[in-house]
Amino acid sequence: MASTTKPNSGGTVAGAATALVLLTSLNFVNYIDRYILPGVQEQIKHEFLLTDAQIGTLTLWFMLAYMATSPITGWLGDRFPRKPMIVIAALFWSAINFFTASVHSYDSLNLRHAALGVGEASFGIFAPALLSDFYPAEQRNRVLTIFNVAIPVGAALGYLVGGVVGEHHGWRMSFVVSAVPGAILALLILFFMKEPERGASQHEKAKLHKGTVLELAKNKAYLSSILGYAAVTFSLGGISWWMPSFLERVGGRTQSSAAFLMGAITVVTGLLGTITGGVLAQRWSKRTPKALYLVPSISAALAVPPALVCFFGPKNLTVPALALAIFLIFLGTGPVNAATMNAVRPEVRATAMAGQLFFIHALGDAISPRIIGAVSDRSTLNLGLGSTLITLLLASVIFYLGSRVAPPLSERDEAVTA
Repeated sequence: MASTTKPNSGGTVAGAATALVLLTSLNFVNYIDRYILPGVQEQIKHEFLLTDAQIGTLTLWFMLAYMATSPITGWLGDRFPRKPMIVIAALFWSAINFFTASVHSYDSLNLRHAALGVGEASFGIFAPALLSDFYPAEQRNRVLTIFNVAIPVGAALGYLVGGVVGEHHGWRMSFVVSAVPGAILALLILFFMKEPERGASQHEKAKLHKGTVLELAKNKAYLSSILGYAAVTFSLGGISWWMPSFLERVGGRTQSSAAFLMGAITVVTGLLGTITGGVLAQRWSKRTPKALYLVPSISAALAVPPALVCFFGPKNLTVPALALAIFLIFLGTGPVNAATMNAVRPEVRATAMAGQLFFIHALGDAISPRIIGAVSDRSTLNLGLGSTLITLLLASVIFYLGSRVAPPLSERDEAVTA
């Protein structure tokens, strides 16, 4: 009984719960900070006289820094205590937000956003690894699910903080306000959270060597999951970035109203879509392992009609169509990650996840805001957002092809042979 109720040897039940609460709270702040900019980007555009392509470049620099930092922080996290690095990362990105008040040029804003990517990439690597050392394997899915609930909720609050505070007190004050909770949580983690003993049961870690990379590159089921996910991330990232501006320009809403609507839609449909998709895939998987690919394939295809109505239809249908499209996109998020893990052997799963994170950002939300902005500059924002319809259809096709090579779930621990 003890093995199913107690955390690993890294600490007590209370210590593990404290870590989960503090790290999940910091993850909320992490995503609040990341999504403040879309809520105030119309103000920034007008102040600096920027094009849409230049606005989209801000997230490109963030993602480039994020991806470049991840291998370094991964190496550090495997060799040094993670608690002090989490504290340093949180204090660093809080300081970056605070000093945004002194940004008065576009180049400085790009530098600021890249620095934010460095801090957030550090936390994103260290926190899940630390929680995995606190909790045994049978509890990690539940724990990391709680930790990741912060994504849609934090993003929603980011839109809201940016839009409301920015409208009443200026866009710089939105970032200054967001610096406070991050700094407070960093200090709480420093004084109240313990560093767990590094788990002795991390049998699934693998060294990144040439043979491993070549093996993954030949794994069709794995490639289908990450490339399909990258196409979805292109669409979702682009929509998330540009929709507040769309609601202002095309919908005629105020900045705070657009931010509130986008935030509410993100948190409600994000949570409902993720939960619903996970349940559907779990039940369908009892009959066929293809379900982990078919659910995201079908959901991506079904999201195209409401997205089309949102971008090009009557104004009175924009918001309900947007809500339905985002709900359908989120249906596939849980099954996609399960498909990635089931496609590879246990001893290469860490490398497989690193590859997934790199490609979904490099081919997805690192480039989609700039591409949408560039199309918008040459035509309209409607047409720019219309590019996400193409990648949704592409994702649907890729996932469907992946379903044809899906490994049997009964053999998932030996899905890939040497």
